[in-house]
Amino acid sequence: MRTMKWVVVVLALGMMAATAGWLNFLKGRHLLGPAGVRVEQVPIYDGKTNLISRQSVVLPANVPGVFSVQGLVDPSEVAALPQDTTYGLRYYSVPGTDSGVQLSVILMGTDHTSIHQPQYCLYAQNWNITREERVKLRMNRPYPYDVPAIRLTGSQIIPKTGRAISCLYVYWFVSGEKITAEEGSRLWSMWKTMLQKGKMERWAYISYFVTCVPGEEQVTYERLEKFIQTTAPEFQLVTGPRSGSEQSGADRGKFFDGARSGMDKP
Repeated sequence: MRTMKWVVVVLALGMMAATAGWLNFLKGRHLLGPAGVRVEQVPIYDGKTNLISRQSVVLPANVPGVFSVQGLVDPSEVAALPQDTTYGLRYYSVPGTDSGVQLSVILMGTDHTSIHQPQYCLYAQNWNITREERVKLRMNRPYPYDVPAIRLTGSQIIPKTGRAISCLYVYWFVSGEKITAEEGSRLWSMWKTMLQKGKMERWAYISYFVTCVPGEEQVTYERLEKFIQTTAPEFQLVTGPRSGSEQSGADRGKFFDGARSGMDKP
């Protein structure tokens, strides 16, 4: 019996080694799938005004009633992520108010480590995550459908003033054909596709960040949700199954496998 256990262990290790070698082989061939976000030849810079790349994920610059500027990527983030990572970063504010939204997109290249656990983004900025929820974001373009997302609520005390502040962080992932809010589902789909089709899915990590006064989280989220409805269809190319009365029973509640919209591929 003990001999049989060792045989099983050896076989399992051998299969793991073979799988790892196959994945590395596929990765080396750079068989990348299409991106689920719009990428164009628009340069993007880091916080020291160094050119990161001559292409970026193009985020909407003209939103009615909102002022926006392209963001400068943190140099430490650029140093930590693979060189073939593609970035998109933009800040939005409503003139005459304290309202502001940070929209960020991280698009992987041939190295899947471009995308990390989203919670790390808040921990790194000293936010304490107080709540995590799964939400559905209704999109109306190019037709009604829902985006599955994660909503994180955080809090911190500003050291200089001792004042408490809250934040909302909403994120999800898209590839050229799929949408998911689950990190595990994304990784499983990526490796499965590599093994079955010899192609690596090119995933993007989309996030919206906003701060608010404690107690105003829900009102702030409702505003953020409308902002997401307005801006996300401008750069996200993949869509989910149609929602509402025209949606088939087979598609109802199915978010993971999406279909590309009519926009041009990047």
